[in-house]
Amino acid sequence: MPVVGDQTTASLAVPTHDVTTLATLTVTSPAGAVSTPVVTPVDNGATWTAPVAYTVAGLWRLSWTVTGTGAAVDHQVVSVAPVPSLLEDGRAYATTTDLANYLGTGAPVSAPRLLLRASELLDSDFLVAAVYDVDTDGMPTHPLVLKGFRDAVCAQVEFWGEVGEETDISGPLQGAQIGSVNLQFGAGSNRSGPSYYAPKLGRALRAIPSEHIRFVVTAGC
Repeated sequence: MPVVGDQTTASLAVPTHDVTTLATLTVTSPAGAVSTPVVTPVDNGATWTAPVAYTVAGLWRLSWTVTGTGAAVDHQVVSVAPVPSLLEDGRAYATTTDLANYLGTGAPVSAPRLLLRASELLDSDFLVAAVYDVDTDGMPTHPLVLKGFRDAVCAQVEFWGEVGEETDISGPLQGAQIGSVNLQFGAGSNRSGPSYYAPKLGRALRAIPSEHIRFVVTAGC
């Protein structure tokens, strides 16, 4: 899969061709911008090539049009990945260095995204009713609270590394049937509920001294 910034050579094979054969290429970016790179014949027209520069992530469409002998239209869709990020936009409670130290090994290349997602999970599922001192960016100011949040998100990323992040979408795999594949995810009437959270996440939060964080219980009207 190409990455933003790559320049690749697109090619099209035209098995049936002669001197009347001509190929052109139209490139459409994910935003709909259209370009027509210079196309060059190879092997007397058996193959046609063109340089394509990918400037943004997303799906690009390469549309070849062949006229003359071998006339045809061919559409190719190319998925372009973003440049790997060392820091995701958003508030994360741990850095990739924190994660590497927590794991005792190198952090995965997807660590920035995973740490951000784990921090979002912590905010939405655990800290909505929590009261603690924060700075102007919403980050905890007490080092023990910050350590607890850091360890919690690192534990969640470690958990995803073992069970797969997809369990946060479909729930863990509960069963499978060989032949006419039948996969069962999540909970059902005869199955226990899925665990989306790392056990060590809860322990990291409970380790924060109660004088520095409290959880407010609200009752519905």
